Amino acid sequence: MRISRRALAAAAVLATVLPLSACSSDSDSGSGSADASGKVEGKITFQTWNLQANFKDYFNGVIADFQKKYPGTEVKWVDRPAEGYADKISADAAGGTLPDVVNVSPDLVAPLAKAGLALDLDKAASEYRKEYLPGAWQSHQIPGMRGTYAFPWYLNTGPMFYNKRLFKDAGLDAEKPPRTYEEVFAAALRMARQSNGRIATFSNVPAIEDFGRYGAHQMNESGDGFAFNDAKGVELLTKYKELYDAKALDPQALTATPESAGHKFLTESVSMNPGSALDLANFKKQAPTLYKNIGITDQISSTGKANMYVMGVMVNTRAKQKPAAVAFAHFVTDATRQMEFAKKVAIFPSTAGSLDDPYFTKEDGTDDTRVRIAAAKSLKTAANYTPVLFSEQMKTALRNEVAKALQGKESPKEALDNAVKACDQLLKQS
Repeated sequence: MRISRRALAAAAVLATVLPLSACSSDSDSGSGSADASGKVEGKITFQTWNLQANFKDYFNGVIADFQKKYPGTEVKWVDRPAEGYADKISADAAGGTLPDVVNVSPDLVAPLAKAGLALDLDKAASEYRKEYLPGAWQSHQIPGMRGTYAFPWYLNTGPMFYNKRLFKDAGLDAEKPPRTYEEVFAAALRMARQSNGRIATFSNVPAIEDFGRYGAHQMNESGDGFAFNDAKGVELLTKYKELYDAKALDPQALTATPESAGHKFLTESVSMNPGSALDLANFKKQAPTLYKNIGITDQISSTGKANMYVMGVMVNTRAKQKPAAVAFAHFVTDATRQMEFAKKVAIFPSTAGSLDDPYFTKEDGTDDTRVRIAAAKSLKTAANYTPVLFSEQMKTALRNEVAKALQGKESPKEALDNAVKACDQLLKQS
C-alpha cells in the first residue's frame, strides 16, 4: 500500500467520537499511572492501521529485533482494516480491550487522552522528546490538556506545483514563484487580469489548514473553543473573496474535490495546485506539455511553516507491561526503523536529522526524487495545522460558511463567526 499525502489527509474521515462516558479517566490510579519505569519484559499487543497486507515482513522484522534486544518480551501484532478503524478503537476503549500500543492519528488520540487512556509521554518518556522534530512531537498534544499523547511516527506533506508557462504569460517570474499568501494573492490577481479571467490560480476554497498557515489562531487559549474568526482569519477570507470576484479563484472551487482540482491543473486552467510524485508521473503521461513546464515550490505559507500530516503510536495507560509498551512504541518510531520504513513507502520520518539523509537531499534526475526532496525540506519546520479536535462535521460547517462569504451572502466576518459558533457547538456535543 502506498501511503499518500491525500490518504493521510483523509484519515480524519474515519474518526468518530469516542463515548467518553463509557471510559472513566484512570490517569491517577493503578494501571492508569504515568510511571513507565521498570524492567522491559512481558507480553504486549501492538495494533496497526491497514499495514499488514503490504508490510508484513517489515513489521515482523521490527518485532524480532525488539524481542532480541529485550529478552523476555513478546509482541503480538494485530492489524485492523481502514474501514471501521476508529469504531474499533472506540469499542475497545469502552470495553477495556484496547491494545497496549496503538497506531493513531492526532484526531483519534484526542478522545483517548481525554478518557485517560493515552499515556502522557512528557511524563513517562520525556527523555525521547529530543529525538523527534519539534512540530511532529507537538502534533499529538491536545488543546486544553498538558502533555503529549503519542510518539510521532511517519509524516507526509506535498509541495506546490505551478505552471511556469502560465506565470510567464502573465509577466511573472516563473523562476521565483510566490511563497506567502500576500505574494500569491498579488500574482493571482495579475494572472486573472492578464488572461481576462480565463486563468485562475487556485481551484480550492480555504480550509482550516490555510487559516493556520496564514497566521490565524485556530483555537482559544483554554482549548475549549475555536478562534479562526480572528482578524487574521477574516483578512484571509476577505482576500479569497477578492480572488473569487476577479476569477482568480476558479468559479467551481465551491464544489471542488481533490480530483476535480487536479483535473483543472492538468488542463492548464489553474496555475497552482498541491500534489505528489504520483501526480507528477500522471502529468508526464497525460499532459506532456504541462509536464515540460512544471515548477515545484514550497506550500504557500505566511508563517514560514508548511502543513504536515502525521501518524503516531500511543501507549495505553492500562497496559500491564507499561515499560515494555513504551520501549516498543519508541523502538518502532526511532530513527533507524523510520528510515527503513520511509524507503519502502512514500512517507517521511519524524525523527530529528533523518531528513538530512542523502535519500531526502540528493537529486538523481527522477520525478519521485524531485518531489521527495522538496517535501522533505519543508517538513523540517512543518506544523500540523489541522486541530486535533476538528472533525469532518466541522470541516463541512466551515466550508459551507466560506461558500456563503465568497458568494456575497454573508460578510467574511459573519461567515467565520457562524462557522466558529457551529464548530463550538459540535465540540460541546463530542
